[in-house]
Amino acid sequence: MSSLSSSGWKVSPSFVPNGPTAPVTLLLDDDNFTQLAGEPAVAWQTPWLQVTALQLTQMGKRAALFATIDGVRYVWRNDEPLSIGELRAAVTEHGGSIKRQSRRLGAIVVAAVVLLASFAGGIALGSHAKPVPAELSAARSVLLTKKDMGPNFVLSARGVLSGIIPAANKVLTAMPITKPKKGSAWDQIITSYESCLGISYAHDRMYGGAGQSPDYQVSAPIFSSTAFGGIEVGVTSQYYRTTAMVRKDTRSMQVKNFGSCFATSNLATMNIYDSLAVPTGNAGTDWQPTVFSKTGWARGGYAPITVPGINSPLYLGVIEITNGHFETTLAILVADWTKAQSFISDLTSTALARMTPSGATAV
Repeated sequence: MSSLSSSGWKVSPSFVPNGPTAPVTLLLDDDNFTQLAGEPAVAWQTPWLQVTALQLTQMGKRAALFATIDGVRYVWRNDEPLSIGELRAAVTEHGGSIKRQSRRLGAIVVAAVVLLASFAGGIALGSHAKPVPAELSAARSVLLTKKDMGPNFVLSARGVLSGIIPAANKVLTAMPITKPKKGSAWDQIITSYESCLGISYAHDRMYGGAGQSPDYQVSAPIFSSTAFGGIEVGVTSQYYRTTAMVRKDTRSMQVKNFGSCFATSNLATMNIYDSLAVPTGNAGTDWQPTVFSKTGWARGGYAPITVPGINSPLYLGVIEITNGHFETTLAILVADWTKAQSFISDLTSTALARMTPSGATAV
């Protein structure tokens, strides 16, 4: 490989505390991976043998380059249109992988697969050929609709959250819970959650061995809008055979840090997908929606997310809502969490009202 020089990059984190992160020029040759950062430029040179988990992600004309050096996961982003043919060849030559991602989310353009586990205990879900009409109808009746979102929202057939929200025409039922293979991606996600809450797999009702299966799970279409800098909403509803099952799940969520730990576990999933480091601690923030129902329960959390090619802040929020036979999960991907909080609280209140035949009452 001949020497390659590519400019216009920004690196995160910095190679030294408070060191320069932009502008960055990457110099790649047969022997070394070199970064020139700052003005005047400071050079860091690393032999290729010390560069691992190399990945180039292309998003239209923008790109993100990932690499692990000395145990630290770095990402270089370039938001300017550039030709990356030679860079692709260099990454491939040194054992790296190439990914191409589409970008759709209004003003923010994001692509990531987030594994959102609701209180099915981390179960595998499969299509059910003979649904029970009454229970299935009940599960569908509590889902949010486009009318609940407002006039600025549209349906997104290929929304960002489609990786975790099943198609609206699918009816899913539970399959037996199995413990993941040690060291697998799913094991890392479960470990992240259980370590955050300080519980064992045997006592974990979210992802672990204590989880219970719903009779049915259904989802609404994914809704998106350019509001709040760009937002997408996914909704999944589960119907459980007894209200006692829902009460047990709810009690397990009524612990300190549940919302932030659940958000962190979803952040861990997104980071695994984008070849970023899994959070080593609680990276989320607990969040309590303001609701107008005297019955039911709701709590959530949110976490900032680093997504290749996106320099502006982006947040993933997950809100669990329970009442009666139902457990509903709201998944929110949004640029401006602060401004969106009132809207998300309103959605939570609407979901609770759907679970209560008499509707919600102000408190």
